[in-house]
Amino acid sequence: MDLKIVKDYRENETIRHSFNKLAMEIFGIDFESWYQHGFWTERYKPYSVLLDGEVVANVSVNRMTMRTPEKDYHIMQLGTVMTYEQYRNRGYIRMLMEEIEKDYAGQTDGFYLFASDSVLGFYPKFGFEPAEEFQAVKVKEADGHMVTGGQDKKAFTVQKVPMETREDWDRLVKCIEKSVPNSRFEMMDNAQLAMFYLSSFMKDNVYYVADEDAYVVAELEDSELFLTAVYADHVVDLDKIRNAFGDGFSEVRFGFTPLSEDGYAVLSYKQEDCTLFLKGNCWKAYRQDKLRFPELSHA
Repeated sequence: MDLKIVKDYRENETIRHSFNKLAMEIFGIDFESWYQHGFWTERYKPYSVLLDGEVVANVSVNRMTMRTPEKDYHIMQLGTVMTYEQYRNRGYIRMLMEEIEKDYAGQTDGFYLFASDSVLGFYPKFGFEPAEEFQAVKVKEADGHMVTGGQDKKAFTVQKVPMETREDWDRLVKCIEKSVPNSRFEMMDNAQLAMFYLSSFMKDNVYYVADEDAYVVAELEDSELFLTAVYADHVVDLDKIRNAFGDGFSEVRFGFTPLSEDGYAVLSYKQEDCTLFLKGNCWKAYRQDKLRFPELSHA
């Protein structure tokens, strides 16, 4: 039996395909198209157990820069934690976690990850602590106005943006790269991670709001509007962004932390079968300011 740990092998076609096969079986996620489109960069590094030439377990490291109004945080997100069922309970994930900890000791402000509820007892063994998540929300009052002083709807319009071709993707990437923070906790210099979503299963969620000259990622479902992300080279008016989608929504939820809390309720949030874990001494601002990891920063 030939067992070894392999790292950052995105240019190795054989190992990459084996990694992708595991990801497809465990999560139904296709990383190969992300790679072929040129969006898989050195920021995303798999750490895998290779057994007789096959990837059987993995923990990936995502190098993140998160910007707050006060400072930038250079942190590592762990994700794509997976093992074939027949190879579980052999300590492979522990091996990978220890290897990652050794490689990044003293090189990061902190670590974080999102874990399924079935493994909540595992990550504290490595110094991770569960943390509360938050979400900014606006709800409509009985008179049809948005709570906390939202402005009346005006004649704003929103256009669906096609995301089918390389030209479509390149235009959006350029916008993301030029975008200024429109949240108090913004993912920086990582348009490629956002494109993991926007070039594939969220490609139908991209819009353009001409009045604010902004790209908006949004999901519309029944009476709810979920504003996932906003990209522009200036600070936008979120009321105008919201109103561009019409006034038929009783609730607007945000996949990021608005720059200003005025007009928004910040509520505790719990995603089904998912718990946030933090490690390190850099998380005071996250907890104190009730920040939210941007939806498109999850990996």
